[in-house]
Amino acid sequence: MDNFKAFMVNKTDHDFSAEVKTIGLEDLPAGDVVIKVAYSSVNYKDGLASIPNGKIVRSYPFVPGIDLAGTVVHSDDSSFKEGDEVIATSYEIGVSHYGGFSEYARIPAKWIVPLPDGLNLRDAMVYGTAGFTAALSVHRLEENGLSPEKGKVLVTGATGGVGSVAVAMLAKRGYHVVASTGKESEHNYLREIGAAEIISREELAGEKIKPLDKQLWAAAIDPVGGKSLTAILSKLEYNGSAAVSGLTGGTDIPATVFPFILRGINLLGIDSVYCPMETRKLLWQRIVSDLKPDGLLETIQNEITLDELPGTLASILKGENRGRTIVKM
Repeated sequence: MDNFKAFMVNKTDHDFSAEVKTIGLEDLPAGDVVIKVAYSSVNYKDGLASIPNGKIVRSYPFVPGIDLAGTVVHSDDSSFKEGDEVIATSYEIGVSHYGGFSEYARIPAKWIVPLPDGLNLRDAMVYGTAGFTAALSVHRLEENGLSPEKGKVLVTGATGGVGSVAVAMLAKRGYHVVASTGKESEHNYLREIGAAEIISREELAGEKIKPLDKQLWAAAIDPVGGKSLTAILSKLEYNGSAAVSGLTGGTDIPATVFPFILRGINLLGIDSVYCPMETRKLLWQRIVSDLKPDGLLETIQNEITLDELPGTLASILKGENRGRTIVKM
């Protein structure tokens, strides 16, 4: 444990590097719990952390990776003991606190979730932040009154991490899922994980977005944002809701107030980063109990090694990844 491998990025006034290096426990930041990392996962945010202008990493040198799952090897907090299997995602992990792309991590105890019964470390990272975000989106929509009999549910960016898991979770719950994607080659994949209908990005937005359009969906899960969200808001049914968690399509929403004041629709912000621990633990339990789709994990996952990580990070920024990629340590 004295020395181990980690994917590290570094930036100076004249240079940027992103490579697997050997570091030691003394290089890890402060924290209550030392974890032997079994798996991490690859997210769009991690891709941004791997480039010099990604505006994610706050100081260098740094180990990215917003997700990790592993076994406790040392704890200064009574909540955890040696041998406990745990999950750590979000908070400052992979942003200002060394993250999961490392064989060992030192994490504050208050950021750690015990691995729920019925879930192993590998499957926990197939879900990871993306799966947790999808689960939180479903949870918030249902808190806001959504149920299968209310109507169809749209999922944008459906072949991505959040989108893939959201499609499968909704299908598991009995919803009629409409999946939106720009990848014609992935239609069979989307049907396999539970999509009842598939529409293109062009069908979603149309040639011109109207302030109010034909009512098509009872709800939407949108990890894309931008122009497509404007179209979604105009096409939600009366009192419908959109759960929004991403910005790969842009940060601006050129919308009007009409859907809100004439149809009573709801725009639900989904924050998986600082989600309260009580809710976080509840949702990991829900993933096991009633949101875990049969056979999903083998369909959507791709496993790589730490040495293969740089190429995968480049691919996720290009939108070339499908489903979830996990990193075996």
